[in-house]
Amino acid sequence: MTRLAGAPEASQLSLFDEPAAPLPAPAAPPASPTPMSPPVETKLVPVGFQHPRAQREIRLGEHLVAYELKRARRRSIGFIVGPEGLSVSAPRWVGQAEIDDALREKARWICAKLHEQHERSKRQLQAKVEWRDGTSIPFLGDTVIVVLDPRVAGAVLNADADALPGVPKLTLHVGLPQQAAPEQIRDAVQSWLQRQARRVFEERCRHFAQALNVRMTRLSLSSASTRWGSASADGSIRLNWRLIHFALPIIDYVVAHELAHLREMNHSPAFWDVVRSVVPDYERSRGSLRDGVVPILE
Repeated sequence: MTRLAGAPEASQLSLFDEPAAPLPAPAAPPASPTPMSPPVETKLVPVGFQHPRAQREIRLGEHLVAYELKRARRRSIGFIVGPEGLSVSAPRWVGQAEIDDALREKARWICAKLHEQHERSKRQLQAKVEWRDGTSIPFLGDTVIVVLDPRVAGAVLNADADALPGVPKLTLHVGLPQQAAPEQIRDAVQSWLQRQARRVFEERCRHFAQALNVRMTRLSLSSASTRWGSASADGSIRLNWRLIHFALPIIDYVVAHELAHLREMNHSPAFWDVVRSVVPDYERSRGSLRDGVVPILE
């Protein structure tokens, strides 16, 4: 199963428990940097982070962080940084001073994750599609311009090889009048995207099923809000049609990931070896999928 990256993901860290990977210590700048590898300094601009259900606030460096505090039956202090902000879960026996000390100890991690969520939210707002003549949508990693053209039937993709530099060469001619309602344009384009998704996914599934020597019994499209794909032991594969926005290497990674589950129904090292056998650089595609933003089509 592959989690959907376009949906906001919460980052979690629990004190007293071992994190999945140690947080890197800040690197000291080299004494004499070379022109080929100048030191890069990431500076976080002071921002106020306000959780909508905040009951407490604390200053972490230059940042004022208002966070939600929940008391729970647990043995450690845990942090979750999600789309709403910072949420802290603490045992009932832990005092506020100890919670504040824990927050200051992990201030660098918390602030970095809050900034990531802040930037992600801004990108998602910018990804909202305005359904009109001339709007653009991502398709297979490229940009497609929507053209309302009542002369065509349905939707037809045109590739103009003589497009100007910097101007998208793909245009989707949709058989609607200029005065078409946004909902009509959205439905026509979304229907076309779903048809393309099925066409591309079927071809890539055939390719990787043969490469992995597995048998896929059924392919279905999903519009799940939290998963890019899933696989069942009976050979059924479900793929989120919104993958069609991404470049083919990313689609290939998800397809290979789900088909690999027909050999290894887990995420063990053996499973990742299966994925790597057909997508050697899957880590790159997985990172691109995680960091990508899916356009908002509503």
